[in-house]
Amino acid sequence: MRKILLVVGGSSDVGIAAMSAMMEQYELVVAHYHHMNEKLLELQKNAGEKLLCVQADLSDGEETKKLVDTIREKNVIPSDILHLPAAAWQIRRFHKTAWEVWEKGLQISIRSAVEICAAFLPEMARRKRGKIVIMLSMVVNGMPPKYSADYVLVKYALLGLVKSLAVEYADKGITVNGISPALMETKFVEGMHDYVIAMNAQQSPSGRNLSVDEVIPTIQFLFSEGADCINGQNISITCGR
Repeated sequence: MRKILLVVGGSSDVGIAAMSAMMEQYELVVAHYHHMNEKLLELQKNAGEKLLCVQADLSDGEETKKLVDTIREKNVIPSDILHLPAAAWQIRRFHKTAWEVWEKGLQISIRSAVEICAAFLPEMARRKRGKIVIMLSMVVNGMPPKYSADYVLVKYALLGLVKSLAVEYADKGITVNGISPALMETKFVEGMHDYVIAMNAQQSPSGRNLSVDEVIPTIQFLFSEGADCINGQNISITCGR
């Protein structure tokens, strides 16, 4: 059985860092991306045949299906899955948030997670092993921030998916967990006002926002044998918030 990691949202800052850290643990890493960028190109150059990049716009349901079909056609069914994609988090008042915004978030995060897991979990179950890690957010811990209802809805739905899949596939040797970082200063938050980013830092006991490198070790651990009995959990990475 080939050990293959599928990273959905592989062109993100977290995706690039996670693949860089875990590349040697897998025979092949399949990186989904929407837009190719310099970091992913550099990683592809360095990794050579160990990294397969596949493009898809997850806001389009048909492209999500094509992503699954491409993975099947190339016979690179994953043994493990890291799911990262999300629509950019922006401050919006609830009554001024158009339905198209909600729908885009659901397509990018929920539909992609559901369709990808539904496609590959049966094979993982037959192999009696597999690990799935889904990016959640600190917004599912306690009261969420104001003016973020669309983002919060998506993350709570993903948390429900984590819990549901964990209990359904536990007897098949599969673990499904989520991680909930505090705000990380990545390109994901470029659309936020500077004062919002600064305010998040001030509210942290550490007095700063997270870096991507502080999240990667938890992801690595959840894909390791040491996490075989950790299942259905939401792991907070928040410096005590």
